[in-house]
Amino acid sequence: MSDLSYSDDFIRGILNSVKSVAIVGASPKDVRPSYFVVKYLISKGYEVYPINPGHAGREILGRPVYASLADVPVAIDMVDIFRGSDAAAGIVDEALALDPLPKVIWMQLGVRHDAAAEKAEAAGLTVVMNRCPKIEYGRLCGEIGWMGVNSRKISAKMPVVRQGFQKRGI
Repeated sequence: MSDLSYSDDFIRGILNSVKSVAIVGASPKDVRPSYFVVKYLISKGYEVYPINPGHAGREILGRPVYASLADVPVAIDMVDIFRGSDAAAGIVDEALALDPLPKVIWMQLGVRHDAAAEKAEAAGLTVVMNRCPKIEYGRLCGEIGWMGVNSRKISAKMPVVRQGFQKRGI
């Protein structure tokens, strides 16, 4: 677990395979990074379920907020942990209690918990730590370069274009 390098194909495979994402620690404050991630993933066609017990019953960007992963009424493909590393183990335990199990545990930038990751992987889940799905999606589809950020990609390959405004795929 000491090496957190993930190949582009690995990240792309995850982002192309998941459809529903529960964001644990989603904030209704439009200046918080978790709010940007919710907004971005919704714009890319993901079904997003904000999880925040302090705001349960309200909405974030038109999506109902749930108090826990167990409260989400549908199967969750990916759990995105937007809480501190110390909270990751409990969130992974909560995810492992779901039926069916999610496919992916994704820990946001700065979030790493090796023991929780090993437990999730032992249960058959894919784990990503210290990465942001918004940043990775934007980097892989080239959008992040629109803001002058080095995407580490140089390509003459045409992007995958989906329906709607700025729906570049990965």
